[in-house]
Amino acid sequence: MNAYLLAGTVLLAALFPLGLFAALAPPLDGLVAVQLGATVCTLVFLLLAEGFGRSVYFGVPLVLSVGSFVGSLACARFFDRLE
Repeated sequence: MNAYLLAGTVLLAALFPLGLFAALAPPLDGLVAVQLGATVCTLVFLLLAEGFGRSVYFGVPLVLSVGSFVGSLACARFFDRLE
């Protein structure tokens, strides 16, 4: 186990408090937690790809980073209509 895999595991454990906060917080605050969780997931996937030494695995975090940004903008727009 190298440092990249260890760092990815630690960041993966950091997703639990974010999920708990997103479930219990008001919708807009929960959206911020989900966006931060998507950023942490992107970093986890990048660290795991580097840790395993497989360059083909770098495509997943690239798509996740763009998709999470666009998805959070769409959710923010729909939450704006609800209030």
